[in-house]
Amino acid sequence: MGLAGIAASFLPHEFLNSMQIAPVGITPVLVQIIGACYLAFAMCNWMSKANLIGGIYNRPIAMANLLHFAVSALAILKAVMVNQTITLLWIIGVIYTIFAIWFAIVFFSHPIKES
Repeated sequence: MGLAGIAASFLPHEFLNSMQIAPVGITPVLVQIIGACYLAFAMCNWMSKANLIGGIYNRPIAMANLLHFAVSALAILKAVMVNQTITLLWIIGVIYTIFAIWFAIVFFSHPIKES
């Protein structure tokens, strides 16, 4: 998320061109705003990395990540069904689906503290 956030925040035109979208009008600004959200999410995850996550521990962080990745995976799946030729979209979709499953497991399981 951090790398995507940096790319979207500081290189919105290049980011849009890599997704085969013309950087016209307000789209670069929207990409920068989404990049800021990704950077904030990455920072939140980084700041809580030393804490237990799962079950009742850090439940808001687990739920936020689960919601983000699950909804994004469904949106990407819908986009892939419309346009199956964008290879990058397939790759991103697989990554988001893996993270959605992983955060569902984290959210619904009790963490085991390392000894």
